Amino acid sequence: MNFKAEIDVMPLKSLLDPQGKAVSASMGNVDLSEIENVRIGKHITLEIEAESKEIASSKVDEACKKMLCNQIMESFEFTLEEM
Repeated sequence: MNFKAEIDVMPLKSLLDPQGKAVSASMGNVDLSEIENVRIGKHITLEIEAESKEIASSKVDEACKKMLCNQIMESFEFTLEEM
């Protein structure tokens, strides 16, 4: 079975997000001053072949923990759907 994973990696809420802070500070320059507290992360998509959704989910979780996310500074969430 083939699955598609959609992964969002974000800075931990307890840590400063310099990119998000810079974007937040610039919102007023483009007449969007009502927007604040911007956080910027990564969106990753991947395809995986596995015998079941549970196995695919386990492999995606492992990939996030080992390679796609620095768990000291980032958190991740993902969704998985059969293709």
